[in-house]
Amino acid sequence: MNGNHQTLALLLFSAFIAVTLAITTWVSRNRHGSAEEFYAGGRLFSPMENGFAIAGDYMSAASFLGISGLIALFGYDGMLYSVGFLVAWLIVLLLVAELVRNCGRFTLADVVAARMAERPVRIAAGTSSVTVSVLYLVAQMVGAGSLIALLLGGTSSAARSWTVIGVGALMVIYVSLGGMRATTWIQIVKAVLLIGGAVVLTVLVLVHFHGNFNALLNSAAERSGHGSRFLSPGLRYGGSWTARIDFISLGLALVLGTAGLPHILSRFYTVPTARAARRSVVWSIGLIGSFYLMTIVLGFGAAALVGSAEVRASNSGGNTAVPLLALVLGGGEGSTGGTILFAVVAAVAFATILAVVAGITLASSASVAHDLYASLRRPGSKQYREVTVARVAAAGIGMAAIGLGLVAQDLNVAFLVGLAFAVAASANLPVLLYSLFWRNFTTRGAVWSVYGGLIPAVLLVLLSPVVSGSPTSLFPGADFQLFPLENPGLVSIPLGFLAGWIGTVTSTEPPDAAKHAETEVRALTGAGAV
Repeated sequence: MNGNHQTLALLLFSAFIAVTLAITTWVSRNRHGSAEEFYAGGRLFSPMENGFAIAGDYMSAASFLGISGLIALFGYDGMLYSVGFLVAWLIVLLLVAELVRNCGRFTLADVVAARMAERPVRIAAGTSSVTVSVLYLVAQMVGAGSLIALLLGGTSSAARSWTVIGVGALMVIYVSLGGMRATTWIQIVKAVLLIGGAVVLTVLVLVHFHGNFNALLNSAAERSGHGSRFLSPGLRYGGSWTARIDFISLGLALVLGTAGLPHILSRFYTVPTARAARRSVVWSIGLIGSFYLMTIVLGFGAAALVGSAEVRASNSGGNTAVPLLALVLGGGEGSTGGTILFAVVAAVAFATILAVVAGITLASSASVAHDLYASLRRPGSKQYREVTVARVAAAGIGMAAIGLGLVAQDLNVAFLVGLAFAVAASANLPVLLYSLFWRNFTTRGAVWSVYGGLIPAVLLVLLSPVVSGSPTSLFPGADFQLFPLENPGLVSIPLGFLAGWIGTVTSTEPPDAAKHAETEVRALTGAGAV
């Protein structure tokens, strides 16, 4: 891109970073350092504020860059992500939000440990939460690298690498200094910017086709190089029975994974009551639903106006489809409108990445400190030490995400997030549902459920075409592929539920009826909730 693009976009990047750092600094001066303040922002946010923050946390680089890119490359099959991400919120609303807010305090492990032996359950749930969070963070890092590569003309791999490192450093600063309160306000600002940017682009696409959606689809099919197949199922997931089964596996992971994401569950603790948590989800569903409808227009718009071949040439995973679409809608390369619109969209996407990585890092550092560290902490030790550990953990998790992000730079960010959802649905969702609804669930069942989903999910990913055995793998020169599916959800999710059941029925520990009754009353009524 030319110098005008670079200068204007970098100025907007800098402005957003300055604003968010100012928010973080202001919040850090007004906090009192307690665990409740650091993890949950003092539980002072309204349902509308939290709904916007949830939307900001959920609408990640995978949403804005990855989904639109997949639709631009694969048409109908790419829409699975939009549908799956949205439908998942019905499960969150009906089964999770209110009950988790009533039963827990800061993390997923709080809900499970309420009626189990704390130490083994917290170690298992904490390990799983950190694994999911790091996978999710890698997707955001890849998205950041793709943006900067496009901004600088795609010629500098060093620029992409330094961008990943810079995003990692910023997220550690946000979390360490500002905690949940700063992270929430950053996510609110980002949600407003992202939805506003998507609305502008969607309107411009529809205006270009005079409001005729049929003309948009026909033009997208024509420029995709696939003709009518572009608008039919099977372009990405229909070439073989393996691909079709992979389609089902991915859909299952997307629909069930949201309810097990640590950074989403932690948002329910930032409101004062369970009713507020439920209303937050209603707000977020409205915002997220509207946004995902717009990603469909943007994806087909990129195929129609930019062309699938040009999108793929810019980035093999399709992550740059939306910025390229903005450039065309503004008048093309070299035009003032194109320069401005491209820079604004790139800055909004970059803001999206910074806000989401802050939320994920906070959730994972909370799991390390509140679950893993607290399980090993000596009785009577001071509470502020746990918050200190969370800040140190944020730095460690940031470094791990940076390292993995540098390795996975050419994979589609929506696809990477699909893997994180599969692990969340396999390891976190079974233990959460069993704890809330199964009277006879035991500690062994809880631990087996987590590891019985987590270990197979991670192993199957390592042995899948994602890592080796194909030209698009992480390690294309190696071949240790044993598992044919790219997404492990179809196998690992049932294994998580099965392991929890086997662990429970073979356990010698009698289920604690009194604790289950207490948990049930608390979950359904809110009596005794923090």
